[in-house]
Amino acid sequence: MTTRTSPSPYAPADTYTAPDLGGAPEVERLLNTLGQGRYDRSTVVALPGRNDTWAGRTTTGAEVFVKRLAGPPEHVRARMARALAFEDLPPTATDGRLRGPHLLGHDTEHGLLAFEYISGARSGTELATPGTPDAPEAARRLGTALGLLHGLSADSDPGGPRPLERELPLLPSPVLLDALPLALYERSSAGELQAWRLMQTDNALAPAVTALLAAERTAPAVPIHGDFRLDQVLLVDGEPSVLAADWEEFRLGDAARDVGGFAGEFLHRAVLETGTPEGDDSRAQLADAVLTRDEVLRRGAIAFAGLRPVVRAFWQEYLRARPDADPSLGQRAAAFAGWHALDRLLAGAARRNRLLGVEKAAAGVGRSVLLDPDRYAPAIGLEGNTP
Repeated sequence: MTTRTSPSPYAPADTYTAPDLGGAPEVERLLNTLGQGRYDRSTVVALPGRNDTWAGRTTTGAEVFVKRLAGPPEHVRARMARALAFEDLPPTATDGRLRGPHLLGHDTEHGLLAFEYISGARSGTELATPGTPDAPEAARRLGTALGLLHGLSADSDPGGPRPLERELPLLPSPVLLDALPLALYERSSAGELQAWRLMQTDNALAPAVTALLAAERTAPAVPIHGDFRLDQVLLVDGEPSVLAADWEEFRLGDAARDVGGFAGEFLHRAVLETGTPEGDDSRAQLADAVLTRDEVLRRGAIAFAGLRPVVRAFWQEYLRARPDADPSLGQRAAAFAGWHALDRLLAGAARRNRLLGVEKAAAGVGRSVLLDPDRYAPAIGLEGNTP
């Protein structure tokens, strides 16, 4: 896949050659049905992610992003239903503080979702980039928005044709930490198998995950994003709402998943971004960086110390927006932050044949937090239950 430089609502520096539209006629059929014309092929790019995507300008002058959900048909149907359930929430549910990109329409048969393409947006990953001047303020706005979403009770289920799902997401799973099903094993990359091997031979990991899932089952069930990452947050100058994308895991669940996803991104990126030689911020150098594990962790600790105030700003505003959050939310969120770093290890491993040392170091930091969340919650900015 050829990398191209083009505006992107998810990761502005990373866009790719889009799948051939000639092999996916249903995409432009959907655009025509929605009155959007056809794509100007010279403008179309793909965005990072596991789904096929097309983003660009149409013959009507509109900018449109189309996503084709990947996976077995039953999984695609479930993900589509969850994404549309989020669209059922009235804008007033979060006082207009949280919304997704405007949904133009969908094609359930082909697993297609069409959205307004916000080409001028910055990626939320900038919040975890040291020196981003508006990071604390953006984090506060995001904390308020998620707090208001989580403040909706299970009784706030919008109902109608798409009630909110209550099943736990697939990961983390103590079952997979014991053994992989044959189908998953066969479609995993060598890097993924190496990651699973590391986790399956860690005798402390499965009990920690089992304990976290037990705590999650007794936690208040509230509407959650369910797969929250910074690259799903769109930073748009002058936009009063926080924009968040990819609601295919939207459901009733434990708010700690979303809060932990936010904090875990900072843990993961603080270590990962320090895997380059000092003075060189090129991610292309990451694989070639020759650093000891201790040096990676030392730099990661320094980097996270500079980012912790951003996590703290998020958490304080979250609690102001949701003052009745349960007392153990911060500890569960810390545990999910730890798991998030391990989940990112798996996500990165899907694209390569071996794990990088810096990726294993980042996962090791996450492991420590997952195993002892009470100890690490204050260290990562999730201390206390009052703003």
